[in-house]
Amino acid sequence: MEALIPVINKLQDVFNTVGADIIQLPQIAVVGTQSSGKSSVLESLVGRDLLPRGTGIVTRRPLILQLVHVDPGDARKIEDGARDGEEWGKFLHTKNKIYTDFDEIRQEIENETERVSGNNKGISDEPIHLKIFSPNVVNLTLVDLPGITKVPVGDQPKDIEIQIRDLILKHISNPNCIILAVTAANTDMATSEALKVAREVDPDGRRTLAVVTKLDLMDAGTDAMDVLMGRVIPVKLGLIGVVNRSQLDINNKKSVVDAIRDEHAFLQKKYPSLANRNGTKYLARTLNRLLMHHIRDCLPELKTRINVLAAQYQSLLSSYGEPVEDQSATLLQLITKFATEYCNTIEGTAKYIETAELCGGARICYIFHETFGRTLESVDPLGGLSTIDILTAIRNATGPRPSLFVPEVSFELLVKKQVKRLEEPSLRCVELVHEEMQRIIQHCSNYSTQELQRFPKLHEAIVEVVTSLLRKRLPITNEMVHNLVAIELAYINTKHPDFADACGVMNNNIEEHRRNRMRELPTAVPRDKASAAGLQGEQDGTGNWRGMLKKGEEAPGSGPGSPLKGVVNLLDVPVPVARKLSSREQRDCEVIERLIKSYFLIVRKNIQDSVPKAVMHFLVNHVKDSLQSELVGQLYKSGLLNDLLTESEDMAQRRKEAADMLQALQRASQVIAEIRETHLW
Repeated sequence: MEALIPVINKLQDVFNTVGADIIQLPQIAVVGTQSSGKSSVLESLVGRDLLPRGTGIVTRRPLILQLVHVDPGDARKIEDGARDGEEWGKFLHTKNKIYTDFDEIRQEIENETERVSGNNKGISDEPIHLKIFSPNVVNLTLVDLPGITKVPVGDQPKDIEIQIRDLILKHISNPNCIILAVTAANTDMATSEALKVAREVDPDGRRTLAVVTKLDLMDAGTDAMDVLMGRVIPVKLGLIGVVNRSQLDINNKKSVVDAIRDEHAFLQKKYPSLANRNGTKYLARTLNRLLMHHIRDCLPELKTRINVLAAQYQSLLSSYGEPVEDQSATLLQLITKFATEYCNTIEGTAKYIETAELCGGARICYIFHETFGRTLESVDPLGGLSTIDILTAIRNATGPRPSLFVPEVSFELLVKKQVKRLEEPSLRCVELVHEEMQRIIQHCSNYSTQELQRFPKLHEAIVEVVTSLLRKRLPITNEMVHNLVAIELAYINTKHPDFADACGVMNNNIEEHRRNRMRELPTAVPRDKASAAGLQGEQDGTGNWRGMLKKGEEAPGSGPGSPLKGVVNLLDVPVPVARKLSSREQRDCEVIERLIKSYFLIVRKNIQDSVPKAVMHFLVNHVKDSLQSELVGQLYKSGLLNDLLTESEDMAQRRKEAADMLQALQRASQVIAEIRETHLW
């Protein structure tokens, strides 16, 4: 099972080649506050001084440190250019360059950190990948994270605490990550920031290992026995104490090997009963064992994740398509597919059905029967007509002679005015359908024919052709709808069956009303005199223009002192004013209103039926039937092939990235398959 860690390192190398972080591989993340001894712990595990040191934030980018154990006579060292017995390192960003001087490795870490993060003590989440080959290390993958801080110092950003916290949580939230929480022994374990942040993502402590540093710096008379025994803060993966090199030791160039020897002597003297379960060497073996078991547990899910991603990238690569060989066939295929999908979207048989909102033919149906239908029904047959308007129209239609009956001219004049109001919503219906036909273009481009994204110029040309076709059909359709209303206005058919029935019922009601009025007259009054008296009263009230004047008003030009007093000015036009109508006026107005309403409803029904039919014939169906031929006629030309089938600038790059990622995932799948064959899993 020891070989599992090199397998994970191999997987890491596979994904590093494509610069991808889509697979969360098992690893160990080192978390701790500044100056808690994180760097010393890592250097003890490596056995060499290789990490930058200083005050404030030194680790400002995640350092993914892969430790690879090699035998002294391993031939791979010769292949990599190193001599037998040497330790060496390799950075991902420097490709195949080999570093045998660990001071040079430290300097390269500092340079690479400043290159990305700058000199202002800011941090970056872009990791540095470093691989160390040595016969003195165990196979491990460690991630050194910036130290937790609370107060910005010097040039540090004001939100440095939040930045570091987010960066740490990003790494330790990975369920395949073991958390190495580093805490100094000379601080209170109950206030450990490392354990606190680890508990946020791992409340049960199933993947947290605590490391207590600086055991030799505790106050005199105190020890860490209770802490090391797990009595203060219990951690399921265990708690290991280590002794770091002091700053004086580092300044004096004390080697890590000597520090580990002195650490062992200190543990034997201070904690003899716990010496074999603490120290740097025990920590390295424990981390190696935990990582191996953790990798074994994570491999089934990892295999599933790799297979799913491989299928997704295969589909993505297919959507990008292969390089064009036969331009004519490709262009004709894309035009035909777009035209087919456009028509299918209208018919409701498209492959990609919109679920968030109505689209295509469904929206057109909604416009016809909901939007347009309800708008017409909301139009009041008598809207905009007052009683005075109707009465004025009746009088104007009679000319100089008083009429015995309601003149038909007044009805025709008024009903045309009302029917004309149906034209605006009808034209608006055409506009809405035209807008939806325009939206279908974008729908087909986004969902149905993704291949068009490869060829932006072809996409633009198709959009222009379809838009132009719709634009040409719009005035034709508007003209037809306008004519539908004009047809209704051209001839008011009072012999329409529905209208004749309504007139018959209305005449019966009027006759019945007249008979009832006659019955109510006193029997002593002759019918003819009663009628004459009624007519005389009406003439006094409305027949004479003076009846239009308010009480106490004088006729124009007849006031006191006027030379024309008592003379009627025949050029004056009476202005209607609010007053009580006579019974005959009321009856005439009611007759006209009922006739207008009856005929208006007939016309509205006709318009509500004929406008959608006209829109479908002159706009929707015409575009459907002629779209294919229009696209072919405008675009299928030899002189346009090269220009239309020019791929977007980033398409080739995206195709290459998808192909590289797919290849990496396939290699990773092969690596996992090898694990099964060798019975490591």
